[in-house]
Amino acid sequence: MGSLIVANEQAIGAVDIGGTKIAAGIVDANGCLLAYRETPTTAQEGFGAAMDRIHAMLNDAVGSAKVELCGIGIGCTGPVDPRTGAIGEVEFLPGWKDCNPVQHLAALFHLRVAMENDADAAALAEAEWGAGRNKQSLICVMVGTGIGAGIILDGSLYRGAAGSHPEIGHHVIDCSGPKCFCGANGCWEVLARGPAMVERMRNRMSPSGFAEDPLTAKKICELARTGDPVAKREVEREGHYLGIGVANLVTLFAPEVIVLGGNVMLSADLFMPAIQATVHQNCGLVDSKMTTITSTSLGSGAPLIGAAALWRRRFEGARAS
Repeated sequence: MGSLIVANEQAIGAVDIGGTKIAAGIVDANGCLLAYRETPTTAQEGFGAAMDRIHAMLNDAVGSAKVELCGIGIGCTGPVDPRTGAIGEVEFLPGWKDCNPVQHLAALFHLRVAMENDADAAALAEAEWGAGRNKQSLICVMVGTGIGAGIILDGSLYRGAAGSHPEIGHHVIDCSGPKCFCGANGCWEVLARGPAMVERMRNRMSPSGFAEDPLTAKKICELARTGDPVAKREVEREGHYLGIGVANLVTLFAPEVIVLGGNVMLSADLFMPAIQATVHQNCGLVDSKMTTITSTSLGSGAPLIGAAALWRRRFEGARAS
């Protein structure tokens, strides 16, 4: 007898579209990830190729979890239109502007599909099932290929004018810093994203340094743990840059919780001392002790879990119990 496929009205397909990788999975009503698949983004291959891979990953995940889906939620890097499902101008997704994952996946699966910016999705995950549970205000910052943040105020996802997503990763923290694609000099993203660590580290290495291995933010953190002095200095510098941005968020919003996630923050223990010290030093008029600064409690699956949370909020109007 074959395996039983259970129709589960709480099983939601979840997709996380990032600049480096695309993940897909199945999330249940309790925010548990039942299945997980991932693939490199390889954005240069085009939007259609990425959608084919997402289609295949979701089908494979459904077969593994042995459920039927009630809908699909998507978290996508960069500016997106949550009302129409269209992708905006995203540095990491060249040629994808105006492409619409919502329409594409809805047609393939014959299900309702919802999409938000990936940091907004992660913020919803933390509000429903993570460090922001039962809190009225939180900011979730995702640090990876870029930097994005989702804001929850009075228990609801904050949107700007015309439903826009605030680009907190592009507020300026050093006007003499390097130029960003956004047009600003020294914005938070250009100084504190993972690739910025790699660029600074390469500038300080000998020409033959680490020729056998691709240098990544993860590799830099591993080297810092072994005591490599150049890597340790870079980790301290990264912690300082992250701390300036976090201090600005504390001063501007005074939220109950700031959650730090994303691939770079998988090594949060290395950065937290510098982040906390920088926040304490720079928040003279706001009691920073009132804001809990923590790494995500949901791990690398937070954007997928958040994609499911946004679908539930959009179409069920429900919060996790």
